[in-house]
Amino acid sequence: MTIFQAWRDGIRRVNEAPAILFGVWLMTALVSLPLALVMRGMLEQHLGASLAADAAARGVNYDWMQEFGEQAAGLGLALRPTIIGFGAVLDNLSAFIDNEHRPLVVGGAALGYVVLWMFVAGGIIDRYARDRATRAHGFFAASGVFFFRFLRLGVVMGIVYGLLFGYVHTWLFGSLYPRLTHDLTVERTAFFVRVGLYLVFGVVLAGCNLIFDYAKVRAVVEDRRSMLGALRAAAHFVRRNAAAAALLYLADFVLFGAALGLYAAAAPGAGSSLWSTWLGFAIGQIYVLARLWVKLIFWASETALYQGRLAHAGYVAAPEPRWPESPAAEAIERS
Repeated sequence: MTIFQAWRDGIRRVNEAPAILFGVWLMTALVSLPLALVMRGMLEQHLGASLAADAAARGVNYDWMQEFGEQAAGLGLALRPTIIGFGAVLDNLSAFIDNEHRPLVVGGAALGYVVLWMFVAGGIIDRYARDRATRAHGFFAASGVFFFRFLRLGVVMGIVYGLLFGYVHTWLFGSLYPRLTHDLTVERTAFFVRVGLYLVFGVVLAGCNLIFDYAKVRAVVEDRRSMLGALRAAAHFVRRNAAAAALLYLADFVLFGAALGLYAAAAPGAGSSLWSTWLGFAIGQIYVLARLWVKLIFWASETALYQGRLAHAGYVAAPEPRWPESPAAEAIERS
């Protein structure tokens, strides 16, 4: 199977299972809802019936937002101008690549979200591997079977990502970057050095993510119980198919970049009226759907590439045969 075939087949498998996309969007919304309700309570308590409340209802009040941020704690620290529109994407990206810490309550919600993804991952990959509807009972059965296996895999992932962000990131930007830019007098050169280090760290991070993705795929498709064995098998597959796996990952990443670009062009700024606020919310949710769609395409296309390169019929159930709807078939069935 070629890279383009795997990519196209992955998109097809995702589009043929819209219930999965809707389900993960709903899961994302439900995880975010408690945080939104807590933030709403904090804002209501701070504003009360003041004139600032009327100004906030008419549109974004930056002066009040700065005042709120000076006295806020915990989740309230997340309320700042950078969370409006596409700024929220840039703020999260900056925090990710610079290894910035978020408030504890946000980190707890993110951890719970990751655990939920570990639960549904088995059912999602199983559905894409079978390439046919598995219904709710089949989906949740597969999710339950692989949940504890993926939890064990998650421990390894946590250790690896912890080393990457705790040591490699610190060494690159805390030790190597100052040494490389110590004698530089041109700020632009220092900027390019930092971008180069970002690329190095990004490649290492993407490589680890790629191996972990194929470990999940091989665990589901081959019904592996040992996650260390799945990791070894995934590393072997990636090594034997390095060009195809990397180019497919890059193609999926370009699709993610396209979603980001469209959102950057369409995302509104601070709304000055109620309808513009709701419009911004609707566009934001469309972006969330697009981002989740791309995430699912990563798994579906990687599953398609693996099945096209290595898997045989015994690894996973084939699509259920459909009896042809024709008079001849009906006659045979009656006989």
